[in-house]
Amino acid sequence: MNLQIIGKKIGMTQIYDEDNNIVPVTVVQAGPCPVTQVKTIETDGYNAVQIAFGPQKESRLSKPELGHFKKASQLANEAAKAAGQELAKEIKIEAHTHLGEIRFGAKPEFKVGDVLTVASFKSGQIVDVVGTTKGRGFQGVVKRHNMDGQPDSHGHMTHRRIGSIGMRQTPGHVFKGKKMPGHMGQVRRTVQNLKVVKIDEAQNLLLIKGSFPGANGDIVIVRTAKKAK
Repeated sequence: MNLQIIGKKIGMTQIYDEDNNIVPVTVVQAGPCPVTQVKTIETDGYNAVQIAFGPQKESRLSKPELGHFKKASQLANEAAKAAGQELAKEIKIEAHTHLGEIRFGAKPEFKVGDVLTVASFKSGQIVDVVGTTKGRGFQGVVKRHNMDGQPDSHGHMTHRRIGSIGMRQTPGHVFKGKKMPGHMGQVRRTVQNLKVVKIDEAQNLLLIKGSFPGANGDIVIVRTAKKAK
């Protein structure tokens, strides 16, 4: 099953496993993520479930965003009544800051109002983590592309600058894709086949072995591994 949850990277630490070995782990506060919309081929052209993360004050959201969450609450109450459930109070999906989608090949079994938590994962499970690398700003070719630079002596005055980029008579232009100075970092990256070492359901924490891109506090996506052996 294609399971996915949105979380926040807390930081790295280390714990002891059952054999008393130290294991480096990254802590992710994942969920709870309420389902705010169910998309199907008939209505949207593809099957997916939209989930939310990060509760937020309603005053900090725009009117269209608030309307989306109010509609989700309305659909959740209608679905509960249609299923014959007696509700002590109406279901209300709180406003959140982040939305994400989970694609499915077939019609999803989830309904609006369902909540995804870390309990959906298991210790020892293999997952993929999608994050955004740290931004490094504008960098030269030595730091950005690990080039050697030019000599530090013998009269050279451009030590860390790029050399010839081929725009004289031959070939007369700079080829596309040439490694040049520019913005470094702040790109989406996926680290595959990481192991879930421990799950703390009380605090909504996933302890995942190893490291993955992103600064502490960044939003990450944890999903079931697509290429797990």
